[in-house]
Amino acid sequence: MKLESTLHCKLIYSVCLFFVFTFTGIGVFGQQASERKNDISYYSESKPITDEYIKSQCKLDIYYPRDTKNFATIVWFHGGGITGGRKEIPRELIDKGVAVIGVGYRLSPKATAPAYIEDAAAAVAWVFKNIESFGGNKELIFVSGHSAGGYLGMMITLDKQYLGKYNIDPNQIAGLIPFSGQAITHFTVRQEMGIKDTQPTIDKYAPLYHVRADAPPILLITGDREQELLGRYEENAYLNRMMKLAGHKSTRLFELQGFDHGGMAVPAFPLLLKEVNVLKKAILEH
Repeated sequence: MKLESTLHCKLIYSVCLFFVFTFTGIGVFGQQASERKNDISYYSESKPITDEYIKSQCKLDIYYPRDTKNFATIVWFHGGGITGGRKEIPRELIDKGVAVIGVGYRLSPKATAPAYIEDAAAAVAWVFKNIESFGGNKELIFVSGHSAGGYLGMMITLDKQYLGKYNIDPNQIAGLIPFSGQAITHFTVRQEMGIKDTQPTIDKYAPLYHVRADAPPILLITGDREQELLGRYEENAYLNRMMKLAGHKSTRLFELQGFDHGGMAVPAFPLLLKEVNVLKKAILEH
């Protein structure tokens, strides 16, 4: 009886510790305490907002480690063909020692190019201006996203005009890691111009148009070329080749064989986190 009573008390004590650690954000396995703030308007600091669509759509959520300094930040743009989707904090990036910022942006057909690209730039500019107040390091800001989100990240990193509007050189971005981003002009942008999605176009709205030697490190990730959306792998392969021909020495391409356009995101997240950690180490040791 005495032994049973002792074991019972130890069990109750262990359960109590579990709940204390879990709900105070400490975690039973030493997970980092974290905090989340939602629906922050990223335009409000730069200009008064009168457009109701901007007010409702152009917001971001931030998930970040508490009581930590100099952490890396991943700015994440959701997919959805620039016609759908909503801001998100991917669960695969939670409790990984990084801040994650999920960005909402205007969508077509209610908005047309370049509105959503400008939104992406405004969000990243907000991060550069504010991340240090959360404990982050503005030298460790990474840009990523899936599909349309990858395209937006590629556009604001390669075409300097969008972040230049905020006196930010996009070369300050620590790394660009798009998931199945469109390297030619996005099919929704083409549809706005009356061009069908099977008609390849490379104009000022194509990341390929803006290849340059001095861009930040780029890791392109796509699904299986035989299962991807349209010619997504081939577009990225061409971007990879042209960046190298332009003199860029830090562009790589990963093809996740066996995964289609939607399914490639899950196996891509570990590659994203690994790239962030490798680049973070290189930057801090420099």
